[in-house]
Amino acid sequence: MSHTDDQRLYEEFRQKKKKEKRFVLSWQGIIFIVFFILWETASRLHWIDPLIFSSPSKVGSLFIEKINDGSLLSHLQITGLETIAGFILGTLLGIMMATILWWSSTLSKILDPYLVVLNAMPKVALGPILIVALGPGYTSIISMGILVSVIITTIHVYSAFREVDQNYIKVLQSFQATRSQIFKEAILPSSFPTMISTLKVNVGLSWVGVIVGEFLVSERGLGYMIVYGFQVFDFNLVLLSLIVIAIFAAVMYKIVEAIENKLINHK
Repeated sequence: MSHTDDQRLYEEFRQKKKKEKRFVLSWQGIIFIVFFILWETASRLHWIDPLIFSSPSKVGSLFIEKINDGSLLSHLQITGLETIAGFILGTLLGIMMATILWWSSTLSKILDPYLVVLNAMPKVALGPILIVALGPGYTSIISMGILVSVIITTIHVYSAFREVDQNYIKVLQSFQATRSQIFKEAILPSSFPTMISTLKVNVGLSWVGVIVGEFLVSERGLGYMIVYGFQVFDFNLVLLSLIVIAIFAAVMYKIVEAIENKLINHK
């Protein structure tokens, strides 16, 4: 096959991928628009209770009002920073714990049943304990964001470390590679896809942990807005907060996805 044929096949492949991407984005946009049209219609025609489920127009009006008075951005900034901190720290701590478990097979055997129990335990139920232990403030909220993601990160990444092809490790050992060299040259590169998929999962988990923490203790943030909305029976505020959370969680997910694509292409 000539070089020209290779280029032609590559261009055809690229065009096919671009067409597929446009098709997917188009349908995502259509579903998004249809959802809000149906929601508005159902509210206006009283197919759903407009007091409880509100409508896009009312939520949109409240959004503009909250943007103009600056309150939404203030609450969003607080929750966003708490979530990013919980996301980064939870992921890093999980990877560090997985590395320690891989490094010491004895320690991994000792801690394995405890990890299973901690993973099965509802992390949200530990929220009040964290608040009592750490006090009502940003530390307890960020810790909640860390808690919901660190155990699952540890388990997934450690499992990926253990599933690395043993032939790679044996080849490195035949060249007298140290354990740190084996980790750097075989374990980490082979586990990279699992780490990225764990990052994607942790985006959602970090938001859940932080919002729950704000439910329990915060006087600012999107979680506080939701609780306050329920207290005063302002479901427009509740739905606005939920929509903002969904949008920014999706943005964080897309950022992680973009980093993944960049690293894969670089690799």
